[in-house]
Amino acid sequence: MGRDRVHTVWQEEGLQVPQKQPKRARLWLADGSCIRLRPMHKNHVWSYDFVSEQTHDGRKLRILNIIDEHSKECLASFVARRIRSQDIILILADLFIEHGIPEHIRSDNVLTH
Repeated sequence: MGRDRVHTVWQEEGLQVPQKQPKRARLWLADGSCIRLRPMHKNHVWSYDFVSEQTHDGRKLRILNIIDEHSKECLASFVARRIRSQDIILILADLFIEHGIPEHIRSDNVLTH
């Protein structure tokens, strides 16, 4: 059964049809020029992002994930009900000691030095 047929059946049954996901923008152009900074080596660019999940009893869990964009290694995954700025500072300090200081840290497509 094709995607269009599934879409039609969902509509006929009154189900909510998922929105089509937009294509992701390229990180850099084919000629080598940057749209976003391309990670060139380990510890060049780290990314962090927050994810939120809900437990069966309705309480929220927050997850902070930090990755090295070049090696795709997950450097940290911190889970807590609340994540405070002090928690982030302590986690980053531990990572700096363990892995060294990255040249750039990216969050939500914003690059900081």
